[in-house]
Amino acid sequence: MNICGIELKSNNAILSVIQVNTEIQKSTFLNTKIKKIILEDEENKNSLLKFQDEIDNYLHENNISKIALKKRAKKGNFAGGAVTFKSETIIQLNTVCEVTFVTSQAIGKYTKNNEVLFPSELNKYQEQAYLSSLLLV
Repeated sequence: MNICGIELKSNNAILSVIQVNTEIQKSTFLNTKIKKIILEDEENKNSLLKFQDEIDNYLHENNISKIALKKRAKKGNFAGGAVTFKSETIIQLNTVCEVTFVTSQAIGKYTKNNEVLFPSELNKYQEQAYLSSLLLV
């Protein structure tokens, strides 16, 4: 089973995929070619449709079974902008798999209770997406 962790930052959907062996509860990072998908213009219908197609194609190509989407704050200093709300909706409406939201608090608790070793191939900006995916193992 492949799980895709996604963190939304501005107009970027930052991606990280792990492959899970459910028999032994072990996960392996998959270093995919595409690391993020960009929503070019949130006010343009064609751009929104292109983003949707790119998300669906990515999920199909990488055999994704589940998405762990890092939940954005709705208010306060770290609140997500309008673009991330649109991106989140498009991801939720994907035609491939289910989406589960994970909170920053859950990620913090996981890292506190588990020793997390980041794969050397993982880029720094992908870490939150990677941690999100680990929560669904």
